[in-house]
Amino acid sequence: MEKLLNNIADNIKRIQSDIIEEALKCGRDPNEIRLMAVTKTVPAPLVNHAVSCGIRLLGENRAQELRDKYEEYNKDGVDIHFIGHLQTNKVKYIVDKVSMVHSVGSLKLAQEISRQCVKAGVSMDLLVEVNIGGEASKSGIPSQEVEGLLSEIAGLDAIKVRGLMTIPPICANRVEIERYFSKMQAIMVDIKAKKIDNITMDFLSMGMSDDYRYAIPYGANILRVGSAIFGSRR
Repeated sequence: MEKLLNNIADNIKRIQSDIIEEALKCGRDPNEIRLMAVTKTVPAPLVNHAVSCGIRLLGENRAQELRDKYEEYNKDGVDIHFIGHLQTNKVKYIVDKVSMVHSVGSLKLAQEISRQCVKAGVSMDLLVEVNIGGEASKSGIPSQEVEGLLSEIAGLDAIKVRGLMTIPPICANRVEIERYFSKMQAIMVDIKAKKIDNITMDFLSMGMSDDYRYAIPYGANILRVGSAIFGSRR
């Protein structure tokens, strides 16, 4: 166990160093980039150890797992975001536990989040999930439909769209993955320029364990990293 804890601490230090290096290389402020620890299947004691090593943002993939581990987490000074596929019937279980949902890819889901937030007396930040590669196997909205969905969501109560999220296709090399990151950055810049009411483009959530370094030059400011912190899923 001690070796595992030391590995987690070392991994966090290495990734934080990578973020600083890549940010400075492209003229960005490293402090504007948030490192998220993705906690899918990771036991609460290991998550709490990551928090003790400086992690301040957790990413949850499953509503039931979040419910099971929530009370065990050391939540002092820590934000929890929901990043996985979210069924409308599970929304009620998470709205009082997370501050942002990254995976909104339909009006129906946004409406249910709004309804449950109003019912619970809370507000929620959202990111619209973009299926940037147009893959049938992935959730999210096609890039050409993003603006239309944003316009539909904009008037809903108790929620605010704060940016975009994506999971690009598996790519063979850096050039391929950067093409998708560049396209996401362009979509975000375009939407920001249109100044849609109740829509802000503050966050671009992209970059995971294998490619977080490559996302930084393209404006990513939430990096969702799991296995590079905690090791392979158990």
